Formats: sequence, structure tokens, C-alpha cells
Amino acid sequence: MKNTARNELLRNIAIIAHVDHGKTTLVDGLFRQSGVFRENQQVSDRVMDNMDLERERGITIAAKNCSVTWKGVKINIIDTPGHADFGGEVERSLAMAGGAILLVDASEGPLPQTRFVLKKALDGGLPVIVIVNKIDRADARPEEVLNEVYDLFIDLGADEHQLEFPVLYAIGRDGIAQTSLEGRGENLNPVFDCILENIPAPSYDPTAPFQMIVCDLGYSDYLGRLAIGKVVNGVVKSSDSMVCIGEDGTPKTLKVSKLQVYDGVQLASVDEVKAGDIAVLAGIDDVHIGDTICTKEFPQALPRITVDEPTVSMRFGINTSPLAGREGKLVQSNKIRERLQKEALQNVAIRIEEAEDRDSFIVKGRGEFQMAIIIETMRREGFELTVGRPEVIYKKEGGKLTEPIERVYVDCDETFMGIVTEKLSIRKARMVNLVNNGKGRVRIEFSVPSRGLIGYRDEFLTDTKGTGIMNSYLEGYGEYRGDFPTRFTGSIVADRSGVGVVYGIFNLEPRGQMFITAGDPIYEGMIVGEHSRENDINVNPAKEKKLTNMRASGKDEACTLTPVKPMTLERAIHFIREDELVEVTPTSIRLRKTVLSATKRHTMRGASLKGESDK
Repeated sequence: MKNTARNELLRNIAIIAHVDHGKTTLVDGLFRQSGVFRENQQVSDRVMDNMDLERERGITIAAKNCSVTWKGVKINIIDTPGHADFGGEVERSLAMAGGAILLVDASEGPLPQTRFVLKKALDGGLPVIVIVNKIDRADARPEEVLNEVYDLFIDLGADEHQLEFPVLYAIGRDGIAQTSLEGRGENLNPVFDCILENIPAPSYDPTAPFQMIVCDLGYSDYLGRLAIGKVVNGVVKSSDSMVCIGEDGTPKTLKVSKLQVYDGVQLASVDEVKAGDIAVLAGIDDVHIGDTICTKEFPQALPRITVDEPTVSMRFGINTSPLAGREGKLVQSNKIRERLQKEALQNVAIRIEEAEDRDSFIVKGRGEFQMAIIIETMRREGFELTVGRPEVIYKKEGGKLTEPIERVYVDCDETFMGIVTEKLSIRKARMVNLVNNGKGRVRIEFSVPSRGLIGYRDEFLTDTKGTGIMNSYLEGYGEYRGDFPTRFTGSIVADRSGVGVVYGIFNLEPRGQMFITAGDPIYEGMIVGEHSRENDINVNPAKEKKLTNMRASGKDEACTLTPVKPMTLERAIHFIREDELVEVTPTSIRLRKTVLSATKRHTMRGASLKGESDK
């Protein structure tokens, strides 16, 4: 039997929560009450959400680490994303944890994306502490929510030990937690004490040499590539000579140039790191997530971090429009390739493949939202690129075509139930469950192909007048459910280059919804609006009114254009068809046809129709 010991001065804990259930606010409270910040120190809210996109959207995108000290014990806190599209972040962050806190809203209860992350934690055998947050809400129902949590644990196959989880009640915004619903707590001390009592200290083999699993990567302008991971066994010291074992199993030598650990939200340099702690090593350039760093004398690899397979692919390519290079600094295909490869290094859920034409790349990931975040990050860095419509990745199993199926939970007013059910049934959805609590809102559960949800979320918000809530998680692969229309409208396409003119745009408005305003640059093949019918039409938005020398006062009426809804990246990705692209630059988002020439498109359409008639 293997001899094990525990590092009682350490705890590693991951925090699991659905989007907007108060996870980041609770972590802020833990920081403030553990003495990480000075009393008079100015600190912004949501310390852990340090990416601009995270602050703007109010979500956690990248898993991040920090630490607090309580009663002489160092607690490493790992912040996990709540969105299922960032599942790769969840899997690698849970590899560093010895336990988890499940944070649940006292009104909304456990939602689908909580389910996704919790299943990963339970499968890893992690003990869980449940915190019912926001018990001060007017519509709070903590007892019912706790019963729902028990049901969820049983549904996910939790063992007896995991089912005996401790429960705390909290108001994260006020920085208080309590062990029961009676009375009112004073601080977050019960959370710290519960972690020390219920989360086991990291275990290790005292006779084993040094081993560390790489769970995250970082980069420093001064130190270069940083390998972040959990020390499983042994001790590492600064300037030690080590080896890194990659996927191919061949050891690569490295020297630890600098050794750091998490101290609050900052990194602190140390001389040595013991088993169980989360270390940051500098001194290796060629390292990937899942690699093992160990001693030269005993090069033994640990089990690699495994992540779920990608379900969605998108084509990224260079910008080939006539406006290319005007707004962005980085336009070359090799720059886009380098940036995508860097993304794949840091995100285990992303796969990059070269396309046939060498100027575009196939990016595979978990969902279109994850893709949109990558594209938005790139455009803010100065990139210009084009992206295609998200496509699901099919598989052949037993001679049958299978596709990814998602479990979708819809919460909406009773009056919108008909339109939601109708729209989803067109997209091959199957209703699994319907709960009507008699209070005017219904909760419906659907099984939907992933491709059916691409482009539907915006439509859902319009149909429910912004009051509906829709969440989903990947259920697995199921049999292909057949074709369905992705869009019932066509595109209004510019047939020449120029600049949008009030007169030209005004006369096109009866044809559909326009995307451009007067003064916007246009080019042949650019999509300037959504046609109200199914077919595409070629138009001239730069058309000016013919002037004559016969004028009369008051003869002409002023043309007033209908305000245009700004085109967002997600809306653009959802709108386009298979033969269309989104042109993304640091300042603009435009839609265009893959083939810009109207004559070529007409010829290709004729050839495809002839081919169909010949069959």
C-alpha cells in the first residue's frame, strides 16, 4: 500500500456557480475579510474578473487562481467559469482542487451550467460545500432550492459521502454567511471554518520524487513562458534542474529560473514549494497544459488532463474585402496563425487545423459563444479577419450519422410558451418536461440539436420581449434529426463600391431591415440588409437622386432613415448563411458574401441548379 501524508497547512478549493449567482462578489468578500487588502486600500469590485471582456459582460471567462490565509492555513482559491462553453477552463482548474464550493442562488436554484461543472467535480471525487447565496432576495426560497440541490446530486450519481455536504447561507454582497436561516450572520468566518473542517488537506507520497502537473500557462515580459500547476509530490527549489514530459513521452530538460506562488491576487517569489501547493515555474519555453514536470533521475509522467471533445467549428481567414488593411494593424495569415496557436496553448478545449487554402484555419471548440470571445479579443488586439458560420462537428457511430444534442431549460412567461415551443420544434427540438407553478411563469425542458441553437438565442429574447431565460448544457451525441431551415430571410447585397447615400438607402427600406447608414463605405458583395423574402437581391445603396434644372420650393420631401440597430459580433455570427462571412476589424463588423462578384455568384447558382436538375 502506498504511503501517504497530508500537508495540513494547505487547502485547494474551486468555486462553482452559474453565471450571475454572485461567485465573484463572494470571492471579493473573502479577500477583504481575510486581510489580503489593507483597511484603507482602494480596490475595485470583482477583483478576479480582470479581463476587460469579463467586466463588460459580467461573466468569468478564464479560470484564475488566488490565495487567502486563515488561522495559519493557506487556502488557494480557483475561480471557475460558469458558462458551459468554457468547459476546458473548468476541467483544468478542477485538476488543481481538493474540494469545491457550490454557490447557488436562493431564488433561481441550480441551473444547467452549474450542473455541467458540478458533474465534473463529482466525477473527480471532490467533496463539496453548498452555499445558498442571496437569501435576502424578496423571492428567495432557500429550503426548496436546497431540496433541488439534493435532487441534482442524486441525479449526477454522487456517492454517500458527497451527499452529506455541509450547507451555509450567505448574502455575498454584504459579506456575511451563516449556518442556519435563523438570525443574521456577521461575517464570512463560517465559510473559512467550513473549508478547514470539510476540505481535506492535499495528500502526497513522502518517499516520491518531485512531480507537478501543468494546469495553466502564463507569460511574463521578463520571465517568458510560465508553467502553472499543482505540485503532486516532492519539493521544488529555485534553480533546480528538471525535465518536462509532454504528450509524446520524451523528457525535455529545463532549469527553474524563478519560482512563485499565489499570495492574495499577486504572485510572490519563494525559494521552494512543497507538495500540495500551486506553483508558478519560469524557465521552460516548450510546455503545454497536461505536461508533467519532474526530476531528471525519476522521469515519471502523471495522468494527463483530459477534456471533452469540441462540438463546433468555425473558419477563420484573412480579410479579402476591398476595405482590407484600412482599420487593423495585423492582417497577414501568419499573424492570425500565430495568435490562434497561442490561444490553443492556453485553452485546452480549442483545436486549430490548417484549411486547404492555407489562408484560413479551422478552429474547433465548445460553442459559438466561446468562438465569439476569441474573435472579440483578437479584434481588440488590432487584428483584421473574416469568420464563417459556426458548424457543428458530426460523428459516424455504427454506420449512423450523429450530432451533438443539448439539454435546454427555458424559463418564460406563460403567454410566450406557444411561440417558444413552435420555434424550437421547427429546429427539431423535443419537449422533455414542463413545469407550471401557477404564478404566471413556466419552466420547459427541451432536447435540441446544437445546430438548432445557433442563431436562436437572439430570436428567443425578441420573442419573449427580453423576459425569457434560456440555459443549456451538452448532453452528448445523438442520432441526426434531419434538416431544417436556418433562416427564412434573404440578404440585401450591394452590387458596387461606394458610400451609402440617404436617398438610396431610404428607397431600399421597404425591401427589409437595413444594416448601414448614410456615409458608411460599401463594396460589391457586402451585405447591407436583411431581405424580407427568402431570396437574395443585389441593390445600389449609393444611388443618388437625379437632379434637374426644374425645381420648385417644397417639391421634395426630406428623406428620414429608420434608425439602424448596431451590428454586434454575436448577432453577425448568428445571421450569416453558409455562403456568407463576417468581416471583423478593430472598429467595424461587416457582413459579406464569400464570393464578392455578383456575376460569379449568379453563374455559380445557375450551375448548382443545373446540377440538381440533372440528378
